[in-house]
Amino acid sequence: MATVRIPEQNRTLTEKAEIRAFLAPFGIEYDRWAVAGRIDRDATSEEILRAYDPEIQELNRRGGYITADVIDVTPDVPGLQAMLDRFNKEHTHAEDEVRFIVKGRGLFFIHPDTHPVFSVEVEEGDLMNVPAGTKHWFDLCRDRTIRAIRLFREKAGWSPVYTGDPIAAGHEPLCFGPGYFNPNQPRLAPGPALV
Repeated sequence: MATVRIPEQNRTLTEKAEIRAFLAPFGIEYDRWAVAGRIDRDATSEEILRAYDPEIQELNRRGGYITADVIDVTPDVPGLQAMLDRFNKEHTHAEDEVRFIVKGRGLFFIHPDTHPVFSVEVEEGDLMNVPAGTKHWFDLCRDRTIRAIRLFREKAGWSPVYTGDPIAAGHEPLCFGPGYFNPNQPRLAPGPALV
């Protein structure tokens, strides 16, 4: 399940209904699709696209998307940091950014004109649609792994249009899901050894 954080308001949302209600005024769609029991997270891209074809076709019908692919990012991807650096600065797109997470986690930061910046940590089973023109940036969680279905209105996909606002530098890409470790949290001193 996604987690929405609004740091300026000290709010965290973790329930599907409250997340959907919060995101809707910003034009952001959020939903959950089953992964466990439906598809092997390590299946081929073609198998994943086939498994979710009914949902993809419905999104295509509603959003005018014409192509779908599967992006597979792991720490071993050559040039990973350079790729991430394209998206971890505030930008917009000329079309919607649609992602369904099959495996791993990531963090969208959204910067509305009339609301404080908030983050949406997405994980396996989360579907999110960031509308065209929305100021945002994206980063991976600490394990630097994500596998997602992406939908596009153009066969060539989209490119980021940078706003030039350095705001992303003031927001740490911290994820709080499984395996979370906060490097700023003091560690406990080791206790006495057990014999």
